[in-house]
Amino acid sequence: MELRYHDEVNVRIGKVVVKGELTIPQKARAIIIFSHGSGSSRFSKRNQMVAHYLQSKNFGTLLFDLLTEEEDQHFHNRFDIGLLTKRLAGATEWLERLPAAKNCRIGYFGASTGAASALRAAAILPQIDVVVSRGGRPDLAMEVLPEISAPTLLIVGQLDYDVLQLNKEAYNQLKCEKKLEVVDGATHLFEETGKMEIVYELAANWFEKHFQPVTVHSLK
Repeated sequence: MELRYHDEVNVRIGKVVVKGELTIPQKARAIIIFSHGSGSSRFSKRNQMVAHYLQSKNFGTLLFDLLTEEEDQHFHNRFDIGLLTKRLAGATEWLERLPAAKNCRIGYFGASTGAASALRAAAILPQIDVVVSRGGRPDLAMEVLPEISAPTLLIVGQLDYDVLQLNKEAYNQLKCEKKLEVVDGATHLFEETGKMEIVYELAANWFEKHFQPVTVHSLK
């Protein structure tokens, strides 16, 4: 696979610089920004699996740490959804200014509490075209869900009972194009054999569907 860009990056957001990894295939028409869950990082094995699969489908990916190392030492920061949302929005603006990302559309992939920040950011950033949530906590963004216009996919494990119920409630609040996928036999982290493969296939299919080139029909 030919790459337009692949490197560790320093993402400057206001006065803060956080670490990330940006990969953009040569033929990429969209870049997916990942928002990981509490206690996780850009090195999350599950998100790395999803990112590598998306790259194979010619999607760019940006995995980055929403908190600095110092900030992450304070446990409460991991659940400060307002702070995480600002970081995600800031990383989005940083990416848009990057020459290598020119002409690429942007989507979000959020996991666990990171999905809440992805949903909140999507509600205020009209340039976000697609959102996917894996085992997300949309209840932490419930009041803004009706404001999201980006097509949104919620993926939840069948055995993740409490989170599944929260996602069903969130699904009813969404006014955009939406879908709830329940993965049979999967728990919160999709650690069961073959379940993460289902997750990244569902995510890739959703992104591919909604990042199709816009066809302009001439009027006769």
